[in-house]
Amino acid sequence: MSLSGKQKRFLRAEAHGLEPVVSLGKEGLSESVLEAVRDALSTHELIKVRVQESSPLDRKEAAETLPGLVKAELAGLIGRILILYRRHPNKPKVPLPS
Repeated sequence: MSLSGKQKRFLRAEAHGLEPVVSLGKEGLSESVLEAVRDALSTHELIKVRVQESSPLDRKEAAETLPGLVKAELAGLIGRILILYRRHPNKPKVPLPS
Protein backbone atom coordinates (compact mmCIF):
# COMPACT_ATOMS: atom_id res chain seq x y z
CA MET A 1 0.00 0.00 0.00
CA SER A 2 1.37 3.37 -0.98
CA LEU A 3 0.15 6.56 0.67
CA SER A 4 -0.87 9.60 -1.34
CA GLY A 5 0.38 13.07 -0.46
CA LYS A 6 -3.01 13.95 1.02
CA GLN A 7 -2.94 10.84 3.23
CA LYS A 8 0.61 11.59 4.40
CA ARG A 9 -0.38 15.14 5.34
CA PHE A 10 -3.38 13.79 7.24
CA LEU A 11 -1.24 11.25 9.13
CA ARG A 12 1.39 13.87 10.02
CA ALA A 13 -1.38 16.07 11.44
CA GLU A 14 -2.80 13.11 13.40
CA ALA A 15 0.65 12.30 14.78
CA HIS A 16 1.32 15.86 15.93
CA GLY A 17 0.18 15.23 19.51
CA LEU A 18 1.80 11.80 19.83
CA GLU A 19 4.97 11.09 21.77
CA PRO A 20 7.65 8.76 20.33
CA VAL A 21 7.02 5.21 21.54
CA VAL A 22 10.30 3.66 20.34
CA SER A 23 13.83 5.08 20.39
CA LEU A 24 16.49 3.95 17.96
CA GLY A 25 19.73 4.13 19.95
CA LYS A 26 23.25 2.75 19.89
CA GLU A 27 21.98 -0.78 19.10
CA GLY A 28 20.70 0.42 15.75
CA LEU A 29 18.06 -1.72 14.08
CA SER A 30 18.41 -4.72 16.35
CA GLU A 31 15.78 -7.45 16.43
CA SER A 32 14.45 -6.17 19.77
CA VAL A 33 13.94 -2.68 18.34
CA LEU A 34 12.21 -4.08 15.25
CA GLU A 35 9.93 -6.20 17.44
CA ALA A 36 9.06 -3.15 19.57
CA VAL A 37 8.16 -1.18 16.44
CA ARG A 38 6.04 -4.06 15.07
CA ASP A 39 4.18 -4.38 18.39
CA ALA A 40 3.57 -0.63 18.59
CA LEU A 41 2.25 -0.55 15.02
CA SER A 42 -0.07 -3.48 15.72
CA THR A 43 -1.44 -1.68 18.75
CA HIS A 44 -1.58 1.94 17.56
CA GLU A 45 -1.33 1.93 13.72
CA LEU A 46 0.35 5.37 13.78
CA ILE A 47 3.55 5.82 15.80
CA LYS A 48 6.58 8.03 16.16
CA VAL A 49 10.11 6.64 16.37
CA ARG A 50 12.95 8.81 17.68
CA VAL A 51 16.42 8.38 16.16
CA GLN A 52 18.94 9.13 18.94
CA GLU A 53 22.26 10.84 18.27
CA SER A 54 24.03 7.65 19.41
CA SER A 55 22.36 5.60 16.66
CA PRO A 56 24.72 4.13 14.04
CA LEU A 57 22.15 5.12 11.38
CA ASP A 58 21.41 8.72 10.61
CA ARG A 59 17.79 9.81 10.33
CA LYS A 60 17.62 9.48 6.53
CA GLU A 61 19.09 5.96 6.56
CA ALA A 62 16.61 4.96 9.25
CA ALA A 63 13.74 6.47 7.23
CA GLU A 64 14.75 4.44 4.18
CA THR A 65 15.39 1.15 6.00
CA LEU A 66 12.95 0.84 8.92
CA PRO A 67 9.58 0.98 7.07
CA GLY A 68 10.55 -1.92 4.81
CA LEU A 69 11.70 -4.07 7.72
CA VAL A 70 8.44 -3.64 9.67
CA LYS A 71 6.09 -3.54 6.63
CA ALA A 72 4.93 0.02 7.31
CA GLU A 73 4.65 3.28 5.41
CA LEU A 74 6.73 6.35 6.19
CA ALA A 75 4.25 9.20 6.67
CA GLY A 76 6.86 11.78 7.58
CA LEU A 77 10.33 12.62 8.81
CA ILE A 78 10.50 15.64 11.08
CA GLY A 79 13.92 16.29 12.57
CA ARG A 80 14.96 13.04 14.24
CA ILE A 81 11.38 11.72 14.43
CA LEU A 82 9.99 9.15 11.98
CA ILE A 83 6.22 8.86 11.61
CA LEU A 84 5.22 5.32 10.64
CA TYR A 85 1.80 3.98 9.68
CA ARG A 86 0.53 0.45 9.17
CA ARG A 87 -3.20 -0.15 8.82
CA HIS A 88 -4.66 -2.76 11.13
CA PRO A 89 -6.04 -5.59 8.95
CA ASN A 90 -9.27 -6.11 10.96
CA LYS A 91 -10.05 -3.01 13.03
CA PRO A 92 -8.47 0.16 11.59
CA LYS A 93 -8.32 3.03 14.11
CA VAL A 94 -7.16 5.83 11.82
CA PRO A 95 -9.63 6.68 9.00
CA LEU A 96 -7.54 7.63 5.97
CA PRO A 97 -8.96 10.14 3.50
CA SER A 98 -9.31 8.83 -0.03
